[in-house]
Amino acid sequence: MEGLSELLAKVDTQFLGFASPTAPRIQAGGHPCQGIYWTPKGQKPKAAFIATHYNVDFSEHYIAPYLATRGFGFLGWNTRYRGFEDQFLLEHAILDISVGMKWLRDVAGVETIIILGNSGGGSLMGAYQGEAIKPTMTHLLTGAAAEAYQSLPRADLYVSLNAHQGRPEVLTDWMDASVIDETDPVATDPELDPFSEANTPPYSQEFIAKYRAAQRARNQRITDWAKAELKRLNEAGIPDRVFPLFRCWGDLRMMDGTIDPSDRATPMCYRGHPAVANKTPSIGRANNIKTWLSMWSLETSNCQGRPHLQKFTQPALVVQGTADTGVFPQDARDIHSFLGSKDKTLELIPGAHYFEDSPEVRNAAASLVADWARARL
Repeated sequence: MEGLSELLAKVDTQFLGFASPTAPRIQAGGHPCQGIYWTPKGQKPKAAFIATHYNVDFSEHYIAPYLATRGFGFLGWNTRYRGFEDQFLLEHAILDISVGMKWLRDVAGVETIIILGNSGGGSLMGAYQGEAIKPTMTHLLTGAAAEAYQSLPRADLYVSLNAHQGRPEVLTDWMDASVIDETDPVATDPELDPFSEANTPPYSQEFIAKYRAAQRARNQRITDWAKAELKRLNEAGIPDRVFPLFRCWGDLRMMDGTIDPSDRATPMCYRGHPAVANKTPSIGRANNIKTWLSMWSLETSNCQGRPHLQKFTQPALVVQGTADTGVFPQDARDIHSFLGSKDKTLELIPGAHYFEDSPEVRNAAASLVADWARARL
């Protein structure tokens, strides 16, 4: 079984940097849209994957060389929001993704584009494809940007790989429901504290239901505050502000393996023990108010999975690693059920979130994805 060093010797890489319809190149030289195009050495593939995340740099995505050595191109693509999650606005990110899509079609000569929605990027890439099929956010743009949004290039195939349902969904699922004051990292409702001696795994059905309801209520409280605060600021001539978010490693499934059972270790999350990680910054740790409303709010965000996935008609594959400690089997089943595609497949396979368990596990995941795509070319 080949390891990473052997794979890298068999691929070519090309750095790309471009302006966006709503963001020019900055004076320091950086382009808002950047990425690396991975290809089999000396070849120009006719089928290529593209993967993007809300804020994580995907240019050197772990699966890129695995798919490139299997005959595909792979564009690890970044929008202007790489490292700037607190400023995220979905409509501009979608325009940035379209730049990479157009490059694949018009310059690289790719005939079949396969969207790879990995981790948090699953719902972002799902939103892109959904808006390419039927745009709903044109009213947020003007002029040439609005025109560009009306003609987003569509992908031909879609792969969901250890993906969260949507940005508001995952944040709410991970929220510590016992938080009672968003300005105080310490203030806690002991009856809802999932780490207290009074509440220990396996959690009762009564506690789970109460906790889940309190998580949604916490999301809504922040949204209510955000809308009122944005109105207050705007009336004073201030466009926006940043605010912090605390304690978001509190998904009960991270502590209790009997909820949505899988091969994952518990207690465990991506940052280690949830009780410890929950005291440190997590996703959504800093937001502009407009970003909260665009990305995280259950009430207002268009970054939710279901509305976009329901528009899909192209073949779709949903792959879920059974040792993942942050995306769970029910998440994959829900994504699969939301998809409007007639040709859709759900595969639960061994492996953690990035299939970092071993080269064998990564190779198996890459072969599954490549074989599925190749059968539909």
